[in-house]
Amino acid sequence: MTMNYYLNIGSNMGQRRDNLYRAVVALAVTHRNCATSRIIVSEPWGFESDKQFLNVGVLVRADLEPHAMLQQLQQLERQLGSSPHRDSQGAYIDRVLDIDIVAVDELVIDTPTLQVPHPRMHMREFMLQPMVALAPQWMHPLLHATPQQLLQRLHQA
Repeated sequence: MTMNYYLNIGSNMGQRRDNLYRAVVALAVTHRNCATSRIIVSEPWGFESDKQFLNVGVLVRADLEPHAMLQQLQQLERQLGSSPHRDSQGAYIDRVLDIDIVAVDELVIDTPTLQVPHPRMHMREFMLQPMVALAPQWMHPLLHATPQQLLQRLHQA
């Protein structure tokens, strides 16, 4: 069964634009059915750093089940040179590449390894803006709002 995977790819180390490009190309080669948003510049979220992120949203249509897609994305991160995203205390750190599954159609998944929709997407403009471009009609299955409505709520907070 083909599902729509809404991904967010971020990079704040090295050649950030090239890092995003390599990840998008690898996804397009593997899945062929891909669409991307424009690149967004964002401040680090959840940690202090002087290095801004570049983020891009990607829509991938795939026949993989969500945990298999997560494993594939984690392998892609490693292949493209990304190191762990957290330090020894569990805090976020700078990274070459971070690929998050933001949503999978309107599925709700809550396991120790995968939470969909992304549990903090509604607090992250860099995740919501690409969703507005890629899936304006998508409805958050728990918050019952479109990406544009979530973005408006974020700006009102």
